[in-house]
Parts: sequence; structure tokens; C-alpha cells
Amino acid sequence: MTLLSRVFGFIRDMVVARIFGAGLGTDAFFVAFKIPNFMRRLFAEGAFSQSFVPVLSEYKTQREHDEVKRLVDDVAGTFGAVLLLITIIGILAAPLLIAVFAPGFLDETEKYDLATDMLRFTFPYILFISLTAFAGGILNSYGRFSVPAFTPVLLNLILISCALWLAPQMEQPIMALAWGVFAAGLVQLLFQLPFLARLRLLPRPRFDRNNAGVQKIKTLMIPAIFGSSVAQINLLLDTLIASFLVTGSVSWLYFSDRLVEFPLGVFGIALATVILPNLSQQHAAASAEAFSRTLDWALRWVLLIGTPATVGLFVLAGPMLTTLFQYGEFSQHDAEMATRSLMAYALGLQGFILVKVLAPGFFARQDTKTPVKIGIIAMVSNMVMNVILVFPLAHAGLALATSLSAFINAGLLYRILRREGVYMPEAGWLKLFLQVLLANIVMAALLWWGAGELAQWFAWDGLTRTWQLLLWIAAGAAVYFLVLLLVGVRFGTLWRQKV
Repeated sequence: MTLLSRVFGFIRDMVVARIFGAGLGTDAFFVAFKIPNFMRRLFAEGAFSQSFVPVLSEYKTQREHDEVKRLVDDVAGTFGAVLLLITIIGILAAPLLIAVFAPGFLDETEKYDLATDMLRFTFPYILFISLTAFAGGILNSYGRFSVPAFTPVLLNLILISCALWLAPQMEQPIMALAWGVFAAGLVQLLFQLPFLARLRLLPRPRFDRNNAGVQKIKTLMIPAIFGSSVAQINLLLDTLIASFLVTGSVSWLYFSDRLVEFPLGVFGIALATVILPNLSQQHAAASAEAFSRTLDWALRWVLLIGTPATVGLFVLAGPMLTTLFQYGEFSQHDAEMATRSLMAYALGLQGFILVKVLAPGFFARQDTKTPVKIGIIAMVSNMVMNVILVFPLAHAGLALATSLSAFINAGLLYRILRREGVYMPEAGWLKLFLQVLLANIVMAALLWWGAGELAQWFAWDGLTRTWQLLLWIAAGAAVYFLVLLLVGVRFGTLWRQKV
């Protein structure tokens, strides 16, 4: 389901690139969409989900259904009231928010005014999508993973429809996307409600701050707001600095980030979503050995799948961007510039995935303070590297700084899990690492030879680009898995070592 969602996300980005290109309008929209999207990941999918799911799992494991329902009702009322207040403030403060998050727009009045107008329509998305994440957390805790994973498809379908059919009817076509974000947030929330009703957990919101479960979630959530979203804060800092660079820089970073988000979402976030309820239940049941085994299982799959994804994105960065986006208003120059930032982001993909998988090792144990301390170190490192790298590498330097800070974050999370004895690696890691390294070297050589010069991709039509790209992706994947099989990796055995 996550794969389906990401595929439609690609189609959405292809449509936006083809119709609107990488210019003033798209720069303004991406900032107006990134602000509520950032807050969604900060409050909803980040801090809230990682605080709510462990507490809900504890209630589900140790208490009666009526107590679980009471918790859901009280959280819905309290969380919803706070979100409504934030939404009202955000709409009223739209000009200030654009000035804070994209100060470079202040010197370009048209871009600044357009971004402000769009933010007033996109900001309510934080209310709708946070409540959607709340519903998704309940469904995930009860093993209903497919519905929350499918829900983002609705966002992509609505934005595609708005770009194709609503935009031509509007005086300012790009505004259609802002309307689409608003509508998509509401539709995604309504879509999940019937599935909650089947679990007899459809909320009847009650505002009760004194509920013990609500207090526990709040206590866990306050530090997690920062600790779980360092990568998003770093991306936002990239946008802030990029707003001072040449027009198009924000869009180049956006399109390259979207390609990194594909494997991160399909594999990294999906894996983290699945293991968090398992880890939470194992912690509630005081099963330390199973807890460590679950982390080990997840980390082995990060190595097996995340590493070739990194190599493939780096080597095929230009062909991918050209095939997906270089049509209509998205020029060859745009593709070349976005390729630079995609290669830089690709280097950090393994770090991004590791953070997603290691952080639940803390959140499941209701420890949100440690990731905060680590997050502060990672964010400060990112800011320093941004300043150092933006001058020689421009927007690509911002992407590279984000990638390096992800590895700092992941490295410190891993070190503490090991030091505290929470995670104890199982046998066979060195052998698996060498097997994966060999397979990646062979795959990288094949892809580098097959990709050729980027100029050739510019010369091909869309159909030729597509089948060439699919051919080399398939060939690379086939060679990678064939080498792994030849050197003795047995995927069935690895999969059965599950939690």
C-alpha cells in the first residue's frame, strides 16, 4: 500500500513539473505546502504517533476495551482542540510564517504574496492530517496497516485532479494546488473513520487534560516533538537558505528530495511503522530478548534493501530525474541542477532509514528525551555544515549537509542502544555485510556502464527514457539479488527470523 501511495506521489510530481515547471509559482507552493507538511511530521506522524502508539499499546495489552475507548475519546478531544488553535493561529500569521521559513522571498514581492495566499489554504491541512495520523495510529496498533498506508493515495489523486482540471479554470493556476491540499486533508480524515467504527473505537471527542493516558502522552510528546523530526527540521533549514539562492533552488531540492522519499517511505517508514507496535508490546510484556531480536531483524533488512537503493539513486540520479520530470516547463537545466542535489541526498538515504528504524527503540520504551539530545547535536551539525557547504556547492551543499547530519543522528542512536544493552546484535553480521558489499559493487558497475551520458537521455523521447530506465533498474536489481544468492544469502531464512 505504501508502494502504491509513493507511485501516485511520483505521478503527482510529474504532473506538477510538467504543468508548472520549476519557477516562481512552484517555489511559492512548495514553501506553502512544506510548512504544514513539516508540522504534520513534527506533531502528527512524528512526536504524536511515537508517543501515542506506545501508550495505546500498553492500554491494549494491560486494560479492558472500555478503558482503551476512553483514552481514544480523551486524546481526540484534547489533541483536536490544540490542533484547531494552532490552525487558527497559522492562518492569521501566514505572512509572518512565510517571512520566517522563507526570508529570501521578502525581496521578491510577487513570490512572497503568492506563498502567503497559498499558505492560508494549505495550513488547515495540519488539522486534518494530524487527526488522520491519530486514526492511523489506532489502526496500526490493531494490525490494520493497509488503510493508513493507502490513505496518502487520496492526497495524490486530488492534487493530480486539481493540476489537470482546476488549474486551467483559475486566474492564478498554481492556486489550484493549494485548494487541493485543503480538500485532500479533509477527505483523508473522513476515509479512515469507518474503519475505526469497525474496531468500536470511533472517537467521541472529550476534552480531558487530566486523563492519566493523555498526561503520559503529553509528557512523552513534548521532547519527542524535536527529537523525532530532526530530518524534517534540517530539510526546512535547507529551504530557508535556498530561498536566498537563485530562483528554482527550492524546487530543485523538492524534486530531488521526493525521489529520496520514495525508498525511504516504501521501505524505511513502512518498516518503522510495523516494528513500533511490536517493540511497544514487547516492552510492555518485559521481553528484552524479543525486543533486541526485532531491532536486529529490522537492521538486517535496512542493510539488504537500503544499501542498493542508495547506490541506485546515486548512479541513476540524472536518468531518473530526466525520465520523470524533464518535460514541458521543467528544463534540461532544471534536471541538471536537481541531479546534483539528488546525488547528495542519496548519500544520506541509509542514514535517514537508520534513524527511522533506531528511533522506535527509544520511543517504544517511552524514552523520548534521549533522541532529543541526539537530535540537537545532529541539527547543530547540519547548520554548521550548511554554512560550510552552501558556498562551494550551492543547493547541493544543503542536501549534502542534511545527509551527513543523518548519519551523525543514526550513529549516536545506535551507540546508545548498544551501550545500554537494549540492542545486542545477533551472529552473522560481518558475513552479511561483506556479501552485501560485493553485490553492491557489481550492481554499481553495471548501472554506471548502462546509464551512459546524461545528454543521451535528454535526446530521447519520454517512451525511450522510460523503458531504458526500467531496463537498467530491473537489470541492477536482478544482478544484485543474483550475486547475493550466489554468495549464500537466503532471504527466506532472514524473513523467518522476524519478531
